[in-house]
Amino acid sequence: MSEIDDRCRLVLIVPESDDLAARQTMLADALKGGDVASVILPQYGLDDGVFQKHAEALVPVIQAAGAAALIAGDSRVAGRAKADGLHLTGDLASVAEAVEKFSPKLIIGAGNATDRHKSLEIGEVQPDYIFFGKIGGDIKPEAHPKNLALGEWWASMVEIPCIVMGGTDPDSVVSVAETGAEFVALCQAVFADPSRAAQVVATANALLDEKAPRFEE
Repeated sequence: MSEIDDRCRLVLIVPESDDLAARQTMLADALKGGDVASVILPQYGLDDGVFQKHAEALVPVIQAAGAAALIAGDSRVAGRAKADGLHLTGDLASVAEAVEKFSPKLIIGAGNATDRHKSLEIGEVQPDYIFFGKIGGDIKPEAHPKNLALGEWWASMVEIPCIVMGGTDPDSVVSVAETGAEFVALCQAVFADPSRAAQVVATANALLDEKAPRFEE
């Protein structure tokens, strides 16, 4: 286990935009800032064809930096773009089907874990990770208390790793790490000012190096 693997790691969520060139530059810059475990690419309002084009351009940028590229929602787009995995926020049946069909070839992650009962149901179908919070839910500087509470409860009890959505302030990674969660997701904190993206990733990693609890071997 490397030094970084034994503490909470960053997951980035690509923000909404239809400007592919700007997204490529912004993402490449952010990934120069230091360790990122994976990057989630949501479709937002893009039509399927445009989303496909974006995925095919962005997945190699993510993978070149050593991060896993996760496509939100669409297994066909993930397959064609040669992504590493799928991030699903639909119903339980779609998560179960994806796990059955694509695991272990692809990483299968599941959101929509809005309470303990739902989370345990999702856990039963054995995704590779569970996500607390929602994409676009980072509207305050701090991580949402409900997501922190769910992350802490889950991490103390279940072996499936969890990602907790952070806030718009990079410092929010510390409160997420303190829950015992394996991953903290950032979007606006990193990308609100693209010119500072690498710096924010570096800052978040420095905070995690200094303050995140270490996992037991």
